[in-house]
Amino acid sequence: MAKESLGDRIWYKNWPPQVPKCLDYPDCTLADFLKQSAVEHGTQAAVYFLDAQVTYAQLWDMVQRFATALADLGLKKGDVCALMLPNSIQFVTSFYACQLIGVTVTAINPTYKALEIQHQLKDSGAKVLIVLDAVASELREGLKETQVGTVIGTNVVDLCGFSSLKLFLGKLLKKIPTGELPAGALQLKTLLKTKTGPPKVNVDPSDVAVLQYTGGTTGLPKGAMLTHRNVVANACMCDAWLWKKDKVTGMIGVLPLFHSFAMTTVMNAAIRVGGFQLLFPRPPADMAELCGAIQKYSAKGGLIMPGVAVLFNKINTYPKVKEYDLSGLKMAVSGAGPLPLEVQNKFEELTGSVIVEGYGLSEATPVTHANPIYGHRKLGTIGLPFPDTDIKIMDKETGTKELPPLPFAVADTGGLTEEQSELAEAYTGELVVKGPQIMKGYLNRPDATRATIRDGWLYTGDIACLDADGYTIIRDRAKDMIKFKGYAIFPAEVEDLLHKHPQIQGAAVIGVPNEKVGEVVKAFVVLDPASRGKVKPEDIQEWAKEKMSAYKIPSMIEFRDELPTTMVGKILRRVLKDEEAAKAKENK
Repeated sequence: MAKESLGDRIWYKNWPPQVPKCLDYPDCTLADFLKQSAVEHGTQAAVYFLDAQVTYAQLWDMVQRFATALADLGLKKGDVCALMLPNSIQFVTSFYACQLIGVTVTAINPTYKALEIQHQLKDSGAKVLIVLDAVASELREGLKETQVGTVIGTNVVDLCGFSSLKLFLGKLLKKIPTGELPAGALQLKTLLKTKTGPPKVNVDPSDVAVLQYTGGTTGLPKGAMLTHRNVVANACMCDAWLWKKDKVTGMIGVLPLFHSFAMTTVMNAAIRVGGFQLLFPRPPADMAELCGAIQKYSAKGGLIMPGVAVLFNKINTYPKVKEYDLSGLKMAVSGAGPLPLEVQNKFEELTGSVIVEGYGLSEATPVTHANPIYGHRKLGTIGLPFPDTDIKIMDKETGTKELPPLPFAVADTGGLTEEQSELAEAYTGELVVKGPQIMKGYLNRPDATRATIRDGWLYTGDIACLDADGYTIIRDRAKDMIKFKGYAIFPAEVEDLLHKHPQIQGAAVIGVPNEKVGEVVKAFVVLDPASRGKVKPEDIQEWAKEKMSAYKIPSMIEFRDELPTTMVGKILRRVLKDEEAAKAKENK
């Protein structure tokens, strides 16, 4: 299905020549997507997980068997099935089995507590829940008042082919986590013995494939309705953007598949290109595990790692990183927040791979932008819109006036300078996006849908500007912007400047209400271990005088051992704001 050209957009002058501006998308469902790869790559590895390997032919067989079992349990087209699973063979199998029979998937964070589980199950109307036994303890309360009639349980190693003795000893010695399932729960491995015979269901590409719940930073999480067409299109875009990939490509799955970032860039992109997914059931706590896996699986193909700045910085600062051969890592894409220049440069120096910053959001399946992997990239920007993706910058006040690009181009390293930052104010507004990856809307939230999607344009809530070369610069979230004496301060910009301090490993910035000036800037800082107890807040403030305008310098600095983050690695400023609000209430 071809898309019409967007005309002569400003970003096309730096467009990577190997990437088509418009793509021909297969007008198919996700199940068709997998079936095609199974036909073409049947004997090749589709998933590596805990040393187990599943080929495309085996994966497609399991998907058909499980789809048959789910249909036998009464699931039908339009129903919702919830997956509360870590990255695993079970997740991939369950996800695609649902797509084969037209059942919508909603994936739940396995670390959620009872009330969070209950909200997503109730809001989505899920009828079946597939859950990891080790996290099932929260279901006693989490299942109350929901429509879930069937619970299917699995242990993390159920499909790894381990012997009965190895499984018994592993659980006995607590090396394999396990837990008690609700009474009456079925076993996924038993259902996979069902004879293949899924019902023929007429699934249309416009049907909802995924209910992707947003992070709930503004109230309770909402379900973004992503169609088969949305998800297929975004995987095709990723494929096109990663044009210089090896014939056999492996996607490293450290990010959780329940999040749209990994769902697209790891699972669906791997299936699109006929590559393999190297899945980790949880983010590696020890970088030796990740570096060892990169070294080991490099022989299987060229590796691509989607990740977040926190992860790449952990690799950079791992003391034994140079003991590993990381040359099999060819590309990395950083998302879910800014990628500091220092992190980017050091990662490329250590690994020899290319790393670029991209951008997306759940409502866009999620990717809308990335810097060219090979070509003219600008560090400190999110790069160019993906193929068939149109963007505008709209005024912050009404969202109805389109703002022009900056009258200048930013340098290739570092984004806006301090002087440019002041000049850019008049050209800075809300980023809005249009393309085949944009969601259908929010489930049962017509008002929120109308507010977010206007005339086909998705209003992202992110504050940005466009430079004269067509590169998009994210300045911050609209709701996080700090107002100090009439100045607009973007926390992300201050955080990025703080990351340049040689002894700062991490930083998060928020606005704290102040009666006299509106809000003051507060920074939460993680120092490198050797500097803890030696560096004082005033040392950082003194250093900052040469790095940023006086009004941006944090007037309050609090040292932390770590910052609150999502499982994806995005810093939770909301948590820090809530903590400050609670403190203020106590002190009244």
